[in-house]
Amino acid sequence: MSTATAGASREAMSEKQFFGHPIGLMTLFFTELWERFSYYGMRALLVLYMTASRENGGLGYSNARAALVYGTYTSAVYLLAMPGGWAADRFLGLKYAVFIGGVIIAAGHFTMAFESEIAFYAGLVLIVLGTGLLKPNISAIVGRLYQPDDQRRDAGFSIFYMGINAGAFLAPLACGFLAQSEKWKSVIAGWGFQPSASWHWGFAAAGIGMTLGLAQYIIGFKYLQGVGERPPREDGGATPVWQGLASYLGVAAALFAIVAGLQQLHGLVASQLGDKAGYGYIALVFAGIIALVWFSFLRTLAEDELKRMLAIVYFFLASIVFWALFEQAGSSLNLYADRLTDCSIFGFEFPSSYFQSLNALFIIFLAPAFAWLWVQWGDRQPSSPLKFSVGILLVGVGFIVAAVGVAFLGGGRLSPWWLVAVYLIHTLGELCLSPVGLSTMTKLAPERLSGVVMGIWFLGPTFGNYIGGLIAGHFDESKPESVGSLFYQVAATGIVVSAVAFALTPFIRRLMGNVR
Repeated sequence: MSTATAGASREAMSEKQFFGHPIGLMTLFFTELWERFSYYGMRALLVLYMTASRENGGLGYSNARAALVYGTYTSAVYLLAMPGGWAADRFLGLKYAVFIGGVIIAAGHFTMAFESEIAFYAGLVLIVLGTGLLKPNISAIVGRLYQPDDQRRDAGFSIFYMGINAGAFLAPLACGFLAQSEKWKSVIAGWGFQPSASWHWGFAAAGIGMTLGLAQYIIGFKYLQGVGERPPREDGGATPVWQGLASYLGVAAALFAIVAGLQQLHGLVASQLGDKAGYGYIALVFAGIIALVWFSFLRTLAEDELKRMLAIVYFFLASIVFWALFEQAGSSLNLYADRLTDCSIFGFEFPSSYFQSLNALFIIFLAPAFAWLWVQWGDRQPSSPLKFSVGILLVGVGFIVAAVGVAFLGGGRLSPWWLVAVYLIHTLGELCLSPVGLSTMTKLAPERLSGVVMGIWFLGPTFGNYIGGLIAGHFDESKPESVGSLFYQVAATGIVVSAVAFALTPFIRRLMGNVR
């Protein structure tokens, strides 16, 4: 598309607005809302379904096996964001990558609606592949709705993120009800279905959510004219969609093979030499990645750029610890809710998966307060390294609350307010680290290495989610004292790492130069 045509398209789109923003933001807002609905709806059920007995419709996995599958799945979602962004920039275009990704995601959820272990894993693979195409590229389209100097850009992203959290809040309520509610099981039994099949109704609901997102994306496609179009080839044409998709799938398959090999080797090391040796192996993989980045990119940088890249590596390592602890929400804390917590408040009984909505609910109310606070403090606000240390500290403190709660277990179940407090504290930690980290990466990255830096940032939750799955594998509700011990160890890890991060703050600030 020529510059003139693109400009005309932008001018036409500017005639309609969405809360004072380009009308295309409305399309992206609701697409992301329903995509996150599908993701968090399934995520709330994943570990619970895998650990439920065969008689109750589950897979009958041990906690350790279910946690490993969960950690591998959630880490793969972030890992494929890199080839997904590459395929869109090189072949598919951002708009079409989002659409194709959404179709694959919906197919994955509907595949999981079938009562088959093969269908379960096939669905997970499809969701990972689809999310790799959709997740990084829909955010990129939001940025391209605005001119570089448009003052509405940050506010537009804030509206977009509200869509993410709205979907994340609604999903566990809807999907959890269909999967776990005894009332719903009675309803489907009356229709002639097995009550134990209710899990698959929850998975199907996630697919319906993504389908609704695709429907409104198609309807609003006209509002994205001139934004995220397919890149032209040297001959002026466009690469066929099937070739672009094949390239993405080829890279994804190669990454899957590498990850599978590393995972098998990790399992061998851990089984033969113990868990500590297994974690040592993961540390070696980290060291290898850092060495690869060093020899590939960092050796040629100017001194000030090198300092900033070293700060980026620090933030990457710190984020791994945070995500390993924070992402217990979908694994060990999900089991904590289901097996040890009284799922009723003021006489109202609810499925254990409802607790998964708390984080999004707290973000909806607290994110504007944090944004206001940072603006009010201006130059007096804490530096990014200090915010990171506070974020890690808070996620550690949250696990102290969870561990203390176990001491009050007795012969019954815990009050739900223990978990409410845990999720509140963890959300405060997330607000100190997650949005701050993304913003800091964009400020620190040398312009010619911006893609590499974002790839490094996405590797943080990739490794964090996998390690989190290993940690959650030690959860054993049959031994409450071991649950308390596990959470105290997790808390101690967070607090110690936070203390180290706090001590390093002045040094990291010097590396960052004039970047706050």
